Order: sequence, then C-alpha cells, then structure tokens
Amino acid sequence: MDIITGKILKLHNWPDGRIIGLAKSAAEILSAQGQERDNILTSLELVRQNPGQYLADPIFAGLARECLRLLPKPQDETGDLRENPLPYPVWGREGIDDAAIAQMDRAMRLPVSLAGALMPDAHVGYGLPIGGVLAADNAVIPFAVGVDIACRMRLSIYEVSPYLLGQKKTLFENALMEQTAFGVGAQWKLNNRPQHAVLDDVAWDATPLLKKLQDNAARQLGTSGTGNHFVEWGAFRLREPMLGLLPGEYLALLSHSGSRSVGFMIADRYSKLAREIHPDLDESIRQMAWLSLDSEAGQEYWLSMELAGRFASANHQIIHQRVAHAVGLKEAAVVENHHNFAWSESLPDGRKVIVHRKGATPAGVGVLGVIPGSMGDPGYVVRGRGFGESLQSASHGAGRQMSRKSALGSISKRARDEYLKDRGVTLLGGGLDESPQAYKPIDQVIMAQQQLVEVMGKFNPRIVRMAEDVGDF
Repeated sequence: MDIITGKILKLHNWPDGRIIGLAKSAAEILSAQGQERDNILTSLELVRQNPGQYLADPIFAGLARECLRLLPKPQDETGDLRENPLPYPVWGREGIDDAAIAQMDRAMRLPVSLAGALMPDAHVGYGLPIGGVLAADNAVIPFAVGVDIACRMRLSIYEVSPYLLGQKKTLFENALMEQTAFGVGAQWKLNNRPQHAVLDDVAWDATPLLKKLQDNAARQLGTSGTGNHFVEWGAFRLREPMLGLLPGEYLALLSHSGSRSVGFMIADRYSKLAREIHPDLDESIRQMAWLSLDSEAGQEYWLSMELAGRFASANHQIIHQRVAHAVGLKEAAVVENHHNFAWSESLPDGRKVIVHRKGATPAGVGVLGVIPGSMGDPGYVVRGRGFGESLQSASHGAGRQMSRKSALGSISKRARDEYLKDRGVTLLGGGLDESPQAYKPIDQVIMAQQQLVEVMGKFNPRIVRMAEDVGDF
C-alpha cells in the first residue's frame, strides 16, 4: 500500500510546517485501517476545507485545530460600530418597551450585523433583547445566543381525553412532583440517574471545558432550571390534522427547559473570550462581542453550542419519558422547537449568514413550534410561514411586561392564585416573579405575528410544576 509522504501532500497543496506532520500521522492511521491512498487524500482534504467539523474526531482533531490556526485572521477586529443602526422590522411594536428597541438598535450597529428582526414578545435581555433575531456575517455572538443555550419547548400529545386530569388528579400531580427536579444545581441521585446516548457523544472530548462539563451533564440530565422553566399537564385542542392526529381534544404534556449548567458554562467561557478579542468594542455593546467562524475559538463555540442543543433535547426526552411512564401513557405525537441558538442560513437575497434567535423560534415554511403563554395562560402550536423579512422567525413565548423585580414588588400571592383558580390551574411550586400578570397577553402576541405563523392548536395548562426560587438557568 502506498505511503503518503510529505512530498505527496505538498503536491496536493498542503503548506510546509507542523500541518504536514499532523496530516501524515492521520494518513498512517487510515492506511493501517486498510484505506486506499486516494480515499485518504480525500479525507484529509475534507478536514482542511471544514476543520470545525472534526474538532472532536479522534483521528483528525489535531489536524483540524492546526488548519484553523492557519486560516487568515479576520480583517476587522477593531470593533468599530456603524454610525447608524441597520433598519429592521418589528412585530407588535405597541407592546415593546423603548429599552428593548434601543438594545436592538445597538446590535444593528455591529460591523458583523447584516439583518435583524424583533418579535412581539420582545423585552430587554442580556446583549440582544429577548425576542431579537440577528443575522451576522460569518460570526457567532455568544451573548446573542444566550446563557441557556438551546432552551426549548417540547409538547407530547396522548390519544386520551384530558378529562383524566380531573378524574385522577393526584396521580398526575404525583408524577410531576416525583419525576421532575427543578432549580440551580438540581440533579438526580446516583442510583436514579437516567441514561441517554448524548452522554457518550464524542463532542465531549473536543475541548477541556466540554470534558469537564460531561459530568455535569450526567448529573443534570432530565432536570429543569428555575425562572420560567416548567413541566405541565394540560388539554390540547387540535384544529386541523397534524402529525397523524385528527382534529380534537387530547391530553398533553408541555415542558420548557434548556441545557442547564452545560450551556451556562459554555456561554460564560466564550463570551469572555469574545470580549478579550475585541477589547476596544464600545462599552454599550461589549456583551455582543463576536467570534469569527474562521477562528479556532469560533469553531469551538459552534461545536459546543450544538452539543448543548443535543443535551437540551435529551433533557426533555428524559423528562417526558419519566413523567408519562409514571401515569402509564405513551405519546402519539411530539412537537419540539428551540430558541437561544444560532443557525447557518441564507437571507432572502441568497447571502449566507449566521442567524441568532435570542428568545425567538424558527418559523420556516411548514416548521412546527410551540409558543407558550404563562403558568395560567394558553400556549399555541404553530406552523411557520417562512416569512423572509422576519428571518423566518417567530416569538418564543408571550414575553415579559414586568421585570422579575417589578413583579415581586407588585403582584401578591393572593392575586396570582385567584388568577390561576379562575382558569382551573393547579400550581406546584412557582415564584411570584413568574405570575401570569408579569407577562404580555399571549393572544395579543399571537395576533401580532399572523404574518409569520398559523395556529394549529391550543394548549391550556391544568397542572403546572415549576421551581420556587428565582433564576435564569
């Protein structure tokens, strides 16, 4: 079998230096596995063209990192802002405070920003407003993704009547209390930890940080955070056929949670690194420092973000499996969508961009998603219309109309509980900062984005489980 030498690699336009040795080492491993020379050269070229995809590969990781280090450095690392923000469309402007608009304006002054949109649930966040959508040029902005990477919704639908919730209320309450875990640091005991293939994902070996976080993932798999995270039983009314189900009323389980400490630590590490790379970025927008995707840091973050997304999805799978098993149900259909993420997409004019959706959800043509209200208000299953000006996005919920501090200072427990009682909702846990009165009216938010999504069905919560402490992840 032919040996791939440094001379052969140079004939295929590989540059001098350490990269030649790394390519030869990878080639030797592939040759020992019985691969032919042409196939090996093709594999090496794939690594060179897309090194970020191989950072966790046991054979190619070292070569991939060297390829990233040799990429031309981005020209604009000065952080000079545009004099004026790029224009962007806003849905539901009457319900959005001026501070969120100002925050979005600042984001649209970034030199890497190409397009944006603001959803009707928008309110002030960290860096980018919640409900903000931002398209960037070959760059990812950790704080435009958020600290709870890939926070998501999952709705499981069961082919039984929701009247069961009234007939066997204690059974369903116990399932939520015993089969869920909420709060900062929440985890299952060692003898009760669930298992999932995501814990064996090779991406955990890609960086020292991810390797360290693998244990966090094992401890927190199948748990939920604090703040607005929940798991709730309810009645789902389907308007038209979907996912093999006929129109009608069904029992359903809805959850909202994310990537727990895994996502938080990834966000913390790479947002700090981005700020170090852009030390001269204006103080008003420093949280929105970016990482070029032609850099090792940018590709590390991208890989880490996608792993956090898979972990967040696994969280929901485990939660739904445990809770449904406790009441003896098997799901008939599932709708799942996530926010706080970045996607490689195209603008209507065909330009390739990185679309950040901070508290906004994908709404491409035919894409299903869940837009929840509050602990006491309905949520909606929607189907995207693929509207280009919104960057094919929609809101991720109702959005806050009061800060947590304002809600705690102005909403009484009695007022919250009366609101829930009037709507037939039983609350297990839940802080006053998450009172329904702290949120925008969900029906108004849905009406404001009819151009973006069509409603497929309506979910009414009946038994809601949340954490009692205040927090964000």
